Order: sequence, then structure tokens, then C-alpha cells
Amino acid sequence: MYGAIIGDIVGSRFEFDRGDKKKSFEMFTKDNMFTDDTVMTIAVAEALMSVGKDASEQETKNALIKSIKTWGRAYPDAGYGGRFIGWLFSDDSKPYGSYGNGSAMRVSAAGWLYDTIEKTREVARWTAEVTHNHPEGVKGAESTAAIIFLARNGFDKPYIKQYVTDNFGYDLSRSCDEIRPFYRHVESCQQTVPEAITAFLEGEDFEDVVRTAVSLGGDCDTLTDIAAAMGEAYYKVPEEFKRKCDEYLDDKIKNVLDRFYQALNI
Repeated sequence: MYGAIIGDIVGSRFEFDRGDKKKSFEMFTKDNMFTDDTVMTIAVAEALMSVGKDASEQETKNALIKSIKTWGRAYPDAGYGGRFIGWLFSDDSKPYGSYGNGSAMRVSAAGWLYDTIEKTREVARWTAEVTHNHPEGVKGAESTAAIIFLARNGFDKPYIKQYVTDNFGYDLSRSCDEIRPFYRHVESCQQTVPEAITAFLEGEDFEDVVRTAVSLGGDCDTLTDIAAAMGEAYYKVPEEFKRKCDEYLDDKIKNVLDRFYQALNI
């Protein structure tokens, strides 16, 4: 989860196409912050840890709704989208058919907590369906978690790319150099997740994944969150980055992070 949160923090000051689309920039500055991406990543992680690996679909979804609403309401100014914030503060907990990239940016814990890719994908689907139950919203979450699962289990990038193409149908034929000139801020899964995957596939180490993702622009905190979550699973996060990340987080968030890594025993 450090990967996703670092991606959010580093990308935060470049959101809404505020960057110059270069890989050379200062990663951690006074203008960086965590956003709704971090809050929701923590919310999903806490929910999944609370119910355990063998919980039913309904148990898991109930826990997700409760945790997402609790964490979201505790951080009301984190930068949520309009439809989501309406759901967040409503007594109605029905999903609303979103295909926004929020389903993919919050799912990283599901990529780590389960022993098979089938279970990983199933739980990732549940994490999306509580709000983002449009097929594209579900696909964004499921593919992101699947990549994290494969990366942490030692599968190489050619295999991962082929798996994603075969199972999710994303077009991964464009390079980042081809994406970058024309890419602009967009908040859908279908126009964020493939770009994040491409940044991950091209990145040569964790830091390079982050820098490559930021250089694409667009919804930069979310795109970099997704790419860096994959990068953590493939490369691991340098300890110095974790220490810098902690400087932006409060104790409540760090407590969940600590419990998450203790649960993984890493």
C-alpha cells in the first residue's frame, strides 16, 4: 500500500494537468499532500483485514461500505468526486454505476491479501461493486489487483502484459511517448488504468515507475497511485521513500499501514 500512497502524494501537485510532462522533478515538496486516493486505499485495506480471507461476499461488502463511509466522512475535504461524495454522505448505500478510476486507485490491498489470483480478482470485484458497479469500474479494480498479485508472485512483465490483454482486453500497444503528448485529465477507468499499466510496464525501478506515471499528466495523483501500487509489488519501495511518505501522513493512517504490513509479515 505504500506504493499507492506514495503515488498519490507525489502526483497530487500535478493533478489537473499542472505538470510539464517531464520525468525530472522534485518528488516530495511542501506542496504535496495525500488525497482521497490515500483515504480510500486505507479504508478498503482496513475493511478487508477486519473480515478476513474467508468472509462471504455480503460480509465483505458490508464491511467495505462501513469503512469507506467512516474514513471518507472523517476526511471530508480530501478531494472526492461529486457523485461519490453524494454517496458518501447519504444514508443510501446502493452503488451508482460509476466507471470512475476511484475503484482502481483504492484496490491495492486486495492484490496482497489473498493466496490465489481467482480470489484476488473476486474480492477486487467486490471492492468496486459497492459503488463503481459499471463493468468498466469493476474491470479497473480487478485488473489492478490482478497485476499486483502477479507482480508480487514473481511473474515477469511480458507475462503480466499478456495476462492483462487476454483477460481484460485493454489496449497496451501504445508507449508512454505515444500517450504523453495527447493525454489530458480524465477520471474514467478506461482512460486511466491502461495508461497506469503502461507506466508500470515501462518503469525500470520503483522510482522510475512513479516518474513515468507523473510524466503522462492527466489525473496524476490517481494514475500514479495505480502505477506505483503495481511498482511496489514488482520492485518494492525504497525505505527512504517510506520515511518521506510517513511525513505526510497522520497517526490514524500510519496505524492501518503498520497493521497491514504486519498482517503480510513483510
